[in-house]
Amino acid sequence: MTLPYASSTSGRSAMDDIRKTIQAFGCSKFAPMEDFTAGTVIIQFEYRGRMVQVTASAKGYAAAWLRENPYSSRMRLSKVEHEKRALEKGQIAVWSILRDWIKGQLTAVETGILSFEGAFLGQILLPTGETVHDRIMSQGLLPAPAKGPEA
Repeated sequence: MTLPYASSTSGRSAMDDIRKTIQAFGCSKFAPMEDFTAGTVIIQFEYRGRMVQVTASAKGYAAAWLRENPYSSRMRLSKVEHEKRALEKGQIAVWSILRDWIKGQLTAVETGILSFEGAFLGQILLPTGETVHDRIMSQGLLPAPAKGPEA
């Protein structure tokens, strides 16, 4: 199976698409950010007084890409260059992934499939600055997932 978004090229235009989508939906604030050290993309927006923060990892995507495209000494580039290429692919792909995910969630809200809270519960920012998901995980409110058979 080919890793989805591996051939994405839109990058920054996907960020503009996100802005247009949430603005059309009625969101009042929008702030994109990249944390180069952590290798993450962070998008914040506000809808009817609810602040939402969505974070995606370019490094996580790069790691998945490297699993699917392992380095070989027969390549015309060094291992470091191959890993740099993977991170560049991740930095482009996460914008497209976020664009599609946010658009899907907002469409589900718009069509009544989900409430806004149902679509973005884990990403809603609490007054403490942490997301609902962060709070749930830090307090151990969910049991660890059951171990399943290895695929």
